[in-house]
Amino acid sequence: MLNGLKNFLKTSYTAYHAVDNAKAILQENGFTPLHEGDDWSIEEGGKYYVERSGCALLAFTVGNLDQFSFKIAAAHVDFPALKIKENPVMKTGPYEKLNVETYGGGLWYTFFDCPLKVAGRIITEEDGILKSEHVVSDYCVTIPSLAIHQNRGANDNFSVNAQIDLLPLLSASGVGAEWLDKLTTKQVVARELFLTNAAEPYTFGVNNEFMASPRVDDLTGVYAILQALTCHATESGGICIGAFFDNEEIGSHTSQGAAGDFLETALRRITYTLKLDENELYKALASSMLISVDNAHGLHPNHPETAGPTNKALLGGGVVVKHHAGKAYTTDALSAAIIQTVCARAGVKYQTFFNRSDVRSGSTLGVLSQARISMPAVDIGLAQLAMHSACESFAIADFAELQTALTAFFSSTIKICGDETTIE
Repeated sequence: MLNGLKNFLKTSYTAYHAVDNAKAILQENGFTPLHEGDDWSIEEGGKYYVERSGCALLAFTVGNLDQFSFKIAAAHVDFPALKIKENPVMKTGPYEKLNVETYGGGLWYTFFDCPLKVAGRIITEEDGILKSEHVVSDYCVTIPSLAIHQNRGANDNFSVNAQIDLLPLLSASGVGAEWLDKLTTKQVVARELFLTNAAEPYTFGVNNEFMASPRVDDLTGVYAILQALTCHATESGGICIGAFFDNEEIGSHTSQGAAGDFLETALRRITYTLKLDENELYKALASSMLISVDNAHGLHPNHPETAGPTNKALLGGGVVVKHHAGKAYTTDALSAAIIQTVCARAGVKYQTFFNRSDVRSGSTLGVLSQARISMPAVDIGLAQLAMHSACESFAIADFAELQTALTAFFSSTIKICGDETTIE
C-alpha cells in the first residue's frame, strides 16, 4: 500500500497525470473503458470507467440491481501549482526564466528553492489530426529566494508578488524555448503546462509514522477511493462510483469540475443503459449517498490556537468527519450517523472536525455536486498539516483507516426510507 501511494503522489504531476495513473490502476483491475461520445453497454457484475477532457474520471461497478442505488465517493485531482503562460520565456541579462501565473490558493513561499517539473498537456497536430499528449520534463527548474542580506525584512513582513517573485530560473544558455519544444517530437499547436513539485514523498518521525509529499491534498483521497473501489469489486448491491474531478482549487465551475454535469450525466446514462426509467433514477437517488473525500486541517504542533477548542483533528486520530453550520461541508446528522456507523462496524477510528467559529471555512466539491444532483452526503478526509504547501504532511495510519472506511462504505447496503435508515 505504502509504495503504491508514494508512487501515485510522486508521479501525478498534474490532473492529467493523476487521471492517467488512475486509469492504469483501473485497467489492471479489469475495468472497461467507456466513452461519452459512444453508446454504452453495461451489465450486472461489470466494472467500467469514463473520462472527460483527460483530467476528470468516473469509475463504477455494477452490483446486484435488486437494490438499485448509488454509493459515490468523490475527490479532486488538481492542486495549487504555477501555470506557464504563452510566450513564457523572459530574460534578465543572460538568465532565462518562465512567466507564470498562480493556479489555486497556494502557500506560495513554500515553492521557493525546491525542484519543479514542467508537466501538463500539449495539443499536437499529426496528419491533420489534433491529438492530446500528457508530458513531463526530464529536467527541473527552481525559484530562487532572495538572500536575507538583500531582503532584510524577509523574516518579518515578506509578501510574495506573483509577477516578480515566482518566476523560475530556466536557463543561462539561451536555449529555454527550445527545451520547452523538446517536451514532444510532434508539431505543437497549444500547451497547458504547469510547474509542480518534483520532490519525492518521504516518511518521518521517530517511528516513521508520518509522510510528507507534494499533492497530499487531495491525491490521498483519490488513491484511497481507487483502492477501495478496486478491492470492493461487485459483491454488494447497487452502483459503486469513484468520481474524480478537476478544477476544485479554482471553484469547480468547469465541464470537468464538480459543478459541471459530468456526474449527473453519468448517473442518467447508467440508469437508462440498464433499461431503467427516470422514475427509477429519482427513487434510487433518494436512497443513495455521496462521500466527499477531502482533507482537513490537523492540529498544528506549533499553533494549537488555530484549531477549534473542542473538535480538533489530530494526525493519527483516524478519519475526519467534517461539519459546518454554513454548509461549507455537506455533513448533517443523518449522513454523519451513517458514515460513523459504517466506520464503527469496520473497526475504523474516526473523529469530528469543526473550524474555529471566528475563521472562514474552506469548501469542498461535495456541496457543488449536490447542486447538480442531490442525495444524502458527508464530508470526510485525512487530518493533514501545511495544506496547499508545496509539501504537505499526514499520518500514515490515518490513510489506512480512510481506505478501510471507504471499502466498508462500498461494501455496505444502505437503505434510506423516510425517517428510517438501515445499514447492512
